[in-house]
Amino acid sequence: MAPAVVLLHGFTLTGASWNPVVSALGESYRASALDIRGHGSATDRVPVALDGVLDDLAALGPDQFTLVGYSMGGRIALHAALGMPDRIGRLVLIGASPGIEDPAQREARRAADEQLAQEIEGSTIEEFARRWAQTPVLAGQASEVLAAAHADRLRNRPAGLAAALRGLGNAALPSLWRRLPEIAIPVVLVVGERDERFRAIASEMAARLPAAQTIVVPGAGHAVHLEVPEAVAAAIKGG
Repeated sequence: MAPAVVLLHGFTLTGASWNPVVSALGESYRASALDIRGHGSATDRVPVALDGVLDDLAALGPDQFTLVGYSMGGRIALHAALGMPDRIGRLVLIGASPGIEDPAQREARRAADEQLAQEIEGSTIEEFARRWAQTPVLAGQASEVLAAAHADRLRNRPAGLAAALRGLGNAALPSLWRRLPEIAIPVVLVVGERDERFRAIASEMAARLPAAQTIVVPGAGHAVHLEVPEAVAAAIKGG
């Protein structure tokens, strides 16, 4: 039987954002892309909280699978690896972080995320999609990548994204920095060459994870799976 892969998207995207990676994987893999609560087809699923998302993942995933996560999805994937170690055999994390460890920084981020959530609720999805595309960490994307990401963001609704930010944002979930040594399965950290912030985070994570490999994708930014899907597919395959 073909190996199973489950993919978790980032904030403002949906499972459809993985389509180029799924295509690059080909028929030799059984790939499933989950819509995380607050996004896409799961916009109205409640509560929009970590436990609920992990329940959805447990229901979707087969008995054994590789879990792939981008950004917010990568952070959730780390929690999943700790919560269901008997089912997840390998992690592939793209532009991911274990969270914010410093309490003061977490509180500042929580306040900023609440302000942003209120602004999202006061916007149309078109307005917010255009605004989010200007986030500095996403700078430098090619026009076709920007267009595909914008089309995917339009599958969401403001209320759902605001709920996801409050329930699943960087400040909402507990930091896992101190628990990284507990993750014994192989972890592949994929980062873009231009994504300096997350390259540094990946380096720190690799030093704490027992079995980590870091792949820096030349010329890519934060959203490697959108910019160079073939490289992410190769990382999933182990190439």
